[in-house]
Amino acid sequence: MVSVSNVEAEPSAVRCGALVDDTRPAKVARVDVISAREVPLGGPRAMSVRRTLPQRARTLIGAWCFADHYGPDDVSRTGGMDVPPHPHTGLQTVSWLFSGEIEHRDSLGSHALVRPGELNLMTGGYGIAHSEVSTPRATVLHGVQLWVALPGDHRNTARDFQHYAPEPVRIDGAEIRVFLGSLAGDTSPVRTFSPLLGAEITLAPRTAITLTVDADFEHGLLIDSGDVRLADTLLRPAELGYVHPGIDALTLVNESDGAARTILLGGPPFDEEIVMWWNFVGRTHEDIVRAREDWEASSDRFGAVEGHPGDRLPAPNLPNAVITPRRNPRSH
Repeated sequence: MVSVSNVEAEPSAVRCGALVDDTRPAKVARVDVISAREVPLGGPRAMSVRRTLPQRARTLIGAWCFADHYGPDDVSRTGGMDVPPHPHTGLQTVSWLFSGEIEHRDSLGSHALVRPGELNLMTGGYGIAHSEVSTPRATVLHGVQLWVALPGDHRNTARDFQHYAPEPVRIDGAEIRVFLGSLAGDTSPVRTFSPLLGAEITLAPRTAITLTVDADFEHGLLIDSGDVRLADTLLRPAELGYVHPGIDALTLVNESDGAARTILLGGPPFDEEIVMWWNFVGRTHEDIVRAREDWEASSDRFGAVEGHPGDRLPAPNLPNAVITPRRNPRSH
């Protein structure tokens, strides 16, 4: 089971801080390698995901605050995905598949399919609920689930849902699908509340590409398949290479004999401290407590998901301690 939900039975509580002193221009890309940690989701037959954000080494890349990478997963073995209605606050969820198909329903009334190469972006500001179920056509599930923290001025914004299928851009042996922001001369029309970059980049065997990027952004390159050299650093599948701000071009080299697929994320350093727990993003521990109480009380804050035959997903128990800060490291 995997979804644009954190379905861990005992989710960790995280307070995330913006980078401190990390915006100094640099002529050579400095790449920090972030290794994924395995996180089991659901019951014993459900699959695990490879989580690169948040981690102790880095909790945010721009406003990107959560990144899970999963599959390829044989749903005949795992039972596929059937995530009941569950809540979100203070964030936008990004669904991006490499293979498979997922049926999405939400309390805004949206009913859509998540398909490979097509973006589904859901805004859960003040509150939204949704369900996700893999369809009978989904024999293999493979993709990423991503969250974007909403800035303070917009964290209580209204529910929203957007769908977009970007046309591929082909340059120098690379195929690029820009689902958020701008890259390689293409711009996504999808609305966000802070500057963002999100793109799938597939490189042909033994090819290289240099891409112009915003020097005010920090970037993260997540490797799905292949061995890819980012600047002078070799990244392997499930690793994420973090590039500090101050770089206006990124060079990617596929050192594999097969195609290499990556996800490039970016945005200016997020200058607000956030608290994340379960499916909620807030600013204080009290924000999380209130959101959980509202969900457990079936408050109108989250609305109702029509068309899903099962019960709502109950919230896990809160941690016994107040959430303590977890910050990105300082630059040296």
